[in-house]
Amino acid sequence: MAQDVGTTTDVARLSLPGSDISETAAESASGASGRRRWVAAVAVGAVIATLGGLGAALLVKSPAQVAADAAAPRPDVLTATVEHRVLTSSVITRGQVVAGQTVEVIPQVSAGVGAARPVITKIRVRPGDTVQPGQVLMEVSGRPVFVLEGNLPVYRDLSPGATGDDIAQLQKALKALGHSSAPDAGGSFGAGTKAALTSFYKAVGYGPVSATGAEGDPVGEARSQVTAAQRALEDVRSAQAQASKPGEKPGAEPGSEAEGAVRPAGGDGGRAVRRAQEDLAEAKKKLAAAEAAAGPKLPAAEVVFLQSFPARVDSVAAKVGGEATGTAMTLSAGKLVVQAHLPEYQKDLIQPGRAAEIYSEVTGLSAKGEVTLVSDKRSEAGSSSGQAKPGADAPAPAPGGQGATGWLVEITPGEPLKAELTGQDVRVTVTAASTDGKALVVPITAISSGADGRTTVTVLDEGGERRRVEIRAGTAGDGFVAVTPVADGSLAGGDRVITGVAREKASP
Repeated sequence: MAQDVGTTTDVARLSLPGSDISETAAESASGASGRRRWVAAVAVGAVIATLGGLGAALLVKSPAQVAADAAAPRPDVLTATVEHRVLTSSVITRGQVVAGQTVEVIPQVSAGVGAARPVITKIRVRPGDTVQPGQVLMEVSGRPVFVLEGNLPVYRDLSPGATGDDIAQLQKALKALGHSSAPDAGGSFGAGTKAALTSFYKAVGYGPVSATGAEGDPVGEARSQVTAAQRALEDVRSAQAQASKPGEKPGAEPGSEAEGAVRPAGGDGGRAVRRAQEDLAEAKKKLAAAEAAAGPKLPAAEVVFLQSFPARVDSVAAKVGGEATGTAMTLSAGKLVVQAHLPEYQKDLIQPGRAAEIYSEVTGLSAKGEVTLVSDKRSEAGSSSGQAKPGADAPAPAPGGQGATGWLVEITPGEPLKAELTGQDVRVTVTAASTDGKALVVPITAISSGADGRTTVTVLDEGGERRRVEIRAGTAGDGFVAVTPVADGSLAGGDRVITGVAREKASP
């Protein structure tokens, strides 16, 4: 702005009449010289300020830079300390909490009840309920479906006259509920078992299903045949007595000690008596069989056998009034366990008896346990699908949902798990191996194998010297390996072993 004003003054002076041109020129030259001196001064000041800032930058440092400048030069190798510790190798996987037994109840119509199709008429339990022996779960077409204790799944109707282990199981279950089957022998469905089964049905509020079903009255028919055979024999005896000669002994009356004795007289009369006796014996045999088979039966559709109690209702899919199709409800019984499926590369790391830890991220609950089963066969996808009939064992759900594959591992907790964990996906940590007490351990990166075939670690002494120490490697886990020096005293806790070589970052 000062330069612009000066210039204007000079021009004004040149335009005045009678002005001295040389004087004006001199003054103009003097103004230009002053301006040059002013510009030079500004330039010198800028240079001085720049040099001052540069000097300050060279002299002032941050605390981090001061510490970095004072630190020792970066080493050319990376090292780790040899330690004494208990080393464990663990396998971590996912598992599912399942019951020792899982049963899917698929309703059916009991034979002989007159129902055309299975319809749910009552549901007595809800999901999460506890179930006790003898309890009715639901009604199908007016007939009960109840639970009893036993290891054998039901596979047939249990009827009078039958024998087998399933009959013995029924007798034991009824006796536990106060219904004795004496005097029947164990495993034999006789009069005592009939009475016990009838008593049980009455206790739960139902009548038993007849073993004969809708086939009429076999016992009544058999008794009629016996009566007819007895009368036929009497008629034959009477006719023979009338035809006998005077002085001969008449035929014995039916029911006497002589009944069935053949008269010495020959001919057609003796043959007719023998035939009548045979007919009577056959009729009595049929009556005995009919009486043995008559009475109550236990339909397979009305009972679910569970291994232990109390049991639990896991789910209920059926609805009252709906036709019973598919699984109506799912029950679980027995101790809760955890099942997991391992890939091939992990299956050989785990053996029965290994310690395990179970943890639920959902509830925060944890428990100790041990491996109780390692399958020697691979589970294929879809192999666990299917539905079970009432009383039949259903495959336990595979961890990760339907179609899980791998080698099945089962972990049994040391103390019973809470029922709320049933069906949950949990984390399982299994100890695959462990050192016997504290051992010398080094990072796995410190171990190398030389051309001579020896397994070694390289120790960096305090003076910077390096020495190879031959070792035998043991348990590995968590990035460390338990080692034993071949030469006693050649490796000790606190030694520094080389784990790698430091590399400078490449210049950009």
